[in-house]
Amino acid sequence: MSSTNPEAKRHAPAAVRNRDPILAVLREWLPKRGMVLEIASGSGEHAVYFASALPGLTFQPTDSDPGAMTSIDAWMVEAETGAGATNLLPALRLDAAVANWPVVQADAVLCINMVHIAPWEAALGLLRGAAAVLPPGAPLILYGPYHWKGRHTAPSNEAFDADLRARNPAWGVREVETIAEAALARGFTGPEIRQMPANNLMLLFRRAKVDHRERDRVEA
Repeated sequence: MSSTNPEAKRHAPAAVRNRDPILAVLREWLPKRGMVLEIASGSGEHAVYFASALPGLTFQPTDSDPGAMTSIDAWMVEAETGAGATNLLPALRLDAAVANWPVVQADAVLCINMVHIAPWEAALGLLRGAAAVLPPGAPLILYGPYHWKGRHTAPSNEAFDADLRARNPAWGVREVETIAEAALARGFTGPEIRQMPANNLMLLFRRAKVDHRERDRVEA
């Protein structure tokens, strides 16, 4: 496990601001028991907070950045030595765009604020990987800023999108409809959409109980 050095812990101000609204929706959308695979856990603050609030679930945080993994494990050690969560597993290195994930089964997949600050290939990899690890009916939950119904949800998100694309042309606020189309092609239903504070959205997809790709092959 990573060092418990307090300097290893990263702090994301947005995580503190949005954790309670996200948690309220997770209480509705997540199963009561099982393992939640979090993709791109970042600082680890969300994982610790959600695991503490949802003791019936085990949280598996992941990230592709070694510094983030160190931060996640530092937050985890603090939670275990205090009154926090003990249902939080050590961070795993996982690149959503890579085909072979280090986790082969999960009861839910959660991804917060990743798809707009990663290439589109990472979003497609997230959908592909989630489809591989989730059983039928299980949720894939996304949170962040999105382009929806042909427009940005706020002028600030439009400006944010422009800033992202200026920093890296492969980044950018994604269209809900484009994500939904890609999810459908990979065996998901949905999304259910929940409007959140600060002009963000939460999207709920579910692994199809009957994979339409398999159905189409049978019908053909």
